[in-house]
Amino acid sequence: MTNPAADSLHVVLFEPEIPPNTGNVIRLCANTGAQLHLVGPLGFRLEDRLLRRAGLDYHEWVTLTVHPSLEDFTCQVAPRRLWAFTTHATRRYDEPDYQPGDALLFGPESRGLPKAWLDAHGAERCLRIPMRPGNRSLNLSNAVAIVVFEAWRQRGFAGGL
Repeated sequence: MTNPAADSLHVVLFEPEIPPNTGNVIRLCANTGAQLHLVGPLGFRLEDRLLRRAGLDYHEWVTLTVHPSLEDFTCQVAPRRLWAFTTHATRRYDEPDYQPGDALLFGPESRGLPKAWLDAHGAERCLRIPMRPGNRSLNLSNAVAIVVFEAWRQRGFAGGL
């Protein structure tokens, strides 16, 4: 028997700040079969009406876990590999061969992932989404959607219609 958690893609939002972005990611994960992990502190309460509205009625269709820290997430989930997304990376998001059990880590909307954390985990695990020069970043939920669909596409849209 297979372990669904080990076979799933894990989306990890580190200290998310904007409820509608997280609501959109809830809906994305429900529709792609990815598991969602929120790492605190959160910039909102899970009961926030904007979070609920953006996630519509998809909350019941997603596996969502809140973790107090990234260390807790890695200990609890033990992802196969952890890919961190940052505008400072040199590798593109479409270069890795995503595997079941991989985790996709995205930072808070206003500041991204901490530089010290990125430096400690190595450039080979840091990825970026190409953008036009001079732009700062994409919307968090859009960035997550781009990467999740690439990872899912590489797996033949397993479990999809």
